[in-house]
Amino acid sequence: MGNATPIRFSERMSQLPPYLFGMINKMKMERRWNGEDVIDLGMGNPIDPAPDTVIGKLSEVAQDPKAHRYPVAGGMRNLRREIMRYYKRNYDVDLDSEKEAICTIGSKEGISHLCLALVGPGDTVLVASPAFPIHVYAAVIAGASVIRMPIASEDEFVRRITTMCESLTPGPRLLMLNYPHNPTGTLASRDFFSQIVDLAKRYGFMVVNDFAYARITFDGYTAPSFLEVPGAMDVGVEFGSFSKSYNMAGWRVGYCVGNPKIIEGLGKIKGYYDYGIFSPIQIAGIVAMRDCEDDIASQAQLYQSRRDVMCEGLARMGWPLEKPKAGMFVWVKIPEPWCRMGSVKFAIEMMERANVAVTPGAGFGEEGDGHLRLALVENENRIRQGLRQMRRALTELDKQLSTGKTSSSR
Repeated sequence: MGNATPIRFSERMSQLPPYLFGMINKMKMERRWNGEDVIDLGMGNPIDPAPDTVIGKLSEVAQDPKAHRYPVAGGMRNLRREIMRYYKRNYDVDLDSEKEAICTIGSKEGISHLCLALVGPGDTVLVASPAFPIHVYAAVIAGASVIRMPIASEDEFVRRITTMCESLTPGPRLLMLNYPHNPTGTLASRDFFSQIVDLAKRYGFMVVNDFAYARITFDGYTAPSFLEVPGAMDVGVEFGSFSKSYNMAGWRVGYCVGNPKIIEGLGKIKGYYDYGIFSPIQIAGIVAMRDCEDDIASQAQLYQSRRDVMCEGLARMGWPLEKPKAGMFVWVKIPEPWCRMGSVKFAIEMMERANVAVTPGAGFGEEGDGHLRLALVENENRIRQGLRQMRRALTELDKQLSTGKTSSSR
């Protein structure tokens, strides 16, 4: 063979750390391929099925050859209209389905492409942290600088944003929010959103709220939409997803609603990058939004029951925590002495000793290290079993820590 052409990645690749979620998922799958029963408390990947009516509609429409053609990149008109009705019904928000709504291949794709439309080199993006990785790295990939803003009380968070706006020249271009928050479960009030809108208008930045966990709420809590607040449409947009509410994670369908100029920018980028979502999935999404309100409530109740089992089991183990009121995760601090090893090493120990997959808090940034995000996707008996296996593994780990031996040193 002659001289091989050197393969070099672009400079942006050097700014992307190893994707920890992928590493943990790979470890889990390798153990399962070897016949081991790994209890998955790591990835937020619903195991419950989508509603029967949604699956039936997908199957029906997929039989039509015309449905196999390229769809419209921004989403079917009827799906955008259904999103409009959904926002009016649930949040009393009026949307123009032609200009203020666009369909995305899940919110992760939408946020990534939106950052390409809104920010670039020289721009600064503020991100609430710990943060789901795409909230940070969509901006990084687009060439912007990111400043992480540690999650705090609403008043303190507003003060931090204000300080950042007054100290940066030029000021931040975009604020990335995610309420209910993944991974911590932190909630936002309408008053908080109102203050954010006031700041955005005063300092001239745009706002994105990832509202993926909008309907997975517990104990009577209802999560407000950012767009409910007067003036929000002037400064920002909100992303929603079918993944959690309807158990359609693998279907890859979501949407972005809000400011028409921002929606226009996202649509222009998507016109170059993709051909949209498979038409039968979009039509099934219409059925989900129109006919499956009871399914959302049932699924939220299922997650609430799993949350109670998880939290009660952790409390019996002596782990301090607060029950989340939304989302499909429990965010918990790793107690001493195990916290000292860091969340990544702890997660590896749990995989190797307990056959339990957990997500290390470090995957959400250094602010999350020392914590775990535990998913509520397994059934109650599997959650109980996973906690028992973790407890036994920690007893063994205690003995080996006292001698300086862990699985990484075996």
